[in-house]
Order: sequence, then C-alpha cells, then structure tokens
Amino acid sequence: MELSKEQVERKRKKWIFAALLLLVGLLLFFTLFSNTLQSATLPKVRTELAASGGITYKLEGSGVVQPFNQAELPNPAGWRVQHVLVKEGETVKKGQKLVVYDSTSARRELEDELAQLEKLNIALEDMQDQFKLSISEGDESATSEIKREIKTCNIDISVQQRKIDGLRDQLNRQKELVAPFDGIVMELLAIEGLASTGQSDIVISNLELGYRLDIVADRELIERFGLAVRHPIELLAPAEGEQPPRPLEGVIDEIADTGPRSASLPEDGGGSPAAIQQKLLRLLLDDDALKGGEQISVKLELASPRKGWLIPNEAVHREGEEQFIFKVEQLRGALGNVFLARKVPIEESESTDRETMIPEDRLYEGEMIILESSEPLQDGNRIRLQ
Repeated sequence: MELSKEQVERKRKKWIFAALLLLVGLLLFFTLFSNTLQSATLPKVRTELAASGGITYKLEGSGVVQPFNQAELPNPAGWRVQHVLVKEGETVKKGQKLVVYDSTSARRELEDELAQLEKLNIALEDMQDQFKLSISEGDESATSEIKREIKTCNIDISVQQRKIDGLRDQLNRQKELVAPFDGIVMELLAIEGLASTGQSDIVISNLELGYRLDIVADRELIERFGLAVRHPIELLAPAEGEQPPRPLEGVIDEIADTGPRSASLPEDGGGSPAAIQQKLLRLLLDDDALKGGEQISVKLELASPRKGWLIPNEAVHREGEEQFIFKVEQLRGALGNVFLARKVPIEESESTDRETMIPEDRLYEGEMIILESSEPLQDGNRIRLQ
C-alpha cells in the first residue's frame, strides 16, 4: 500500500515538472514570438562599414572641340550657285575659290552701263565739234551755251564712270566666294543650282588660331586644384579606329562665370537643394591632328593630405546648422542581439559630391553607419538590419 503511495507521489511530481517545463517552454515561445513580431515592425536600415582614409578630389568633364575662331561666309549678292569647288572637312588656303555664283545679270547690267558711257562720250564729241564751229563763226552766245553743255556732259561721264567702277568692283567681289584665311570647311550649305536662303553658304575655321574646348566645373574644385589662366591641363583624345586614346595638352585661356547647378537633396528630403557655383574653363588646343568636332575629356585627381572617416553623402543628415549621422549600436542579450540607431553629431572637414570626411574621433574601427532607413529615425530607436 505504501509503495503505491510512493508511485503516486512520483507520478504527481513528474506531472508537475512536466507542467513547469511546458509553462517555461510556452513563455519562451511567446517571448521569442513577440520579439519576432516586434522586430518585423522595426525600421529596416541599409548599412555600410565606415572606411578611413583621405578625400580624393576629382575634376572630370568633356566637351566638343571647336575652332577658336570661325567665319560664316554668306552669298554676298544672293545669286544662284553655279559651282561648289570644295567639300566639307577640306583644308583650304587663304584666297582659294570656294563657290562660284551665276553673275549673268550683273554682267549684263555692267555692259548696259558701259554702253551708256559710250553714248555720253559720243555726245561729248558732238558738243566739242559744235563748240569749235561756234568759235569759228564768232557766235559768242552759242559758244557759251555749248560750253555749259560740255561741262554738264563731263559731269555725267564722271558719274557714269564711278557707277561702272562700282559695278565692276561689286561683280569681282560677289561672283565668287574665297577663303579669308587658311582653314577647314566646317559646314557646306551651298547647293549648285540654288540661290541662298539667307543662311551662310560656308562656315570655315581659322587654322592659324587653333581650337578651343569649353568645360564646366565646380568653382570650389577649380580653386582647390589651383587652376588659373595659362595653366596647362592634360587632356585625352578619343580612340580612332585601332588607335588607342591619346593624350594631348590644353592651356587655360579664360575662366568665366557660368550658371550654378543644383546639389542633390539630402536623404531625409528636407530643405531645398543648394546652388553650387560653377565656372567655365576655356582651353586652347594646339594639335595638328585635330579637325574639330572631337569629344575631348579631362580627368584630374588630387588627394587630400588630411585623414578621417569617409562617409557617403547619403548618410549625412542636416537639421538647421547641425549635421549628423546614425551609426549602429549592438546590444547582446540572452534572447538575441538588439540593434539601436545612435545619433553622432559631426563636423564636416572636407567633402566632394560623393562623400564627406569627418574627424577620426567620431567613430571606431568596424562600426557600421546607416545609409538609408525605411522610416525616419531618432536617437536610440531599435532597428533591423537589411
């Protein structure tokens, strides 16, 4: 009977122990489940390990090679184009004929005026004969009148001669288009058989003055690189066929103001984009291989002597005058690790359009910074890593 009581007691204790285990298990399950549910509602963040080093400034740009000086040559009289003597891209010499125009109407007008001059000369000869006759007859009245007529005729002849000289000079100047200097035909708009429509017939570059290249860059970068007028710059010409890209040198001829560009908005979307002042670099190129129209690029690099933590600009937040980033703080616990967002005030030392350098005492080696969050963050918020 006593053995039976002991068995019952042991059985009861087993049930109690099993119940306790079940209760503890349920508590653990619901705790973990609630933590999992809570974690699913936490802001999701994208992170990156902080990197140490120095800022490398890059000035990059490209532009199309243009003649430093070019002339637009119009059809001087609007006549029909008779012959086009050059092709686009052809090199021409000063004084070389480029286009010949149909000057038939001008030549006919000149011939008519020459005929009119001949008639005046004949009339003058008749008056001179009459003048001699009136003198021999002693008719003073007729002599005076003929003398006045001769003077008037001489004036008419002088006017007519000047008119003919003008027409002849105009014909010589307008019957053809010639190159005003050594150059390259950049555009050929003249069409044989057609008259001009108000635009230039030929655009020609001036080889003596070389070529230019315009590149726009941030004013801060230009000042940081110490660029100034007459400063040489290394450039890169594009590959041609099987030939690799080749280097060439340009010289700064002018640095001028140009319109600002808008900086990208911060990640939090606050505020308005800042205006970044820019400058126009006008470079002179002296290279016999250039023809104009080539795409030339420039890429300059300058390493900062200062060191710190390099932070992508997307991780930097601003509230008024304050700048800060969020880093990840990890708390280890029995039920798993907890991640918190910690606000870190920063003082910008140097920056580019891609990254910002902050002092070394703001972070420790191996710490992760938050680049992006699914929700706005506050200091101490729990987060989940992407």
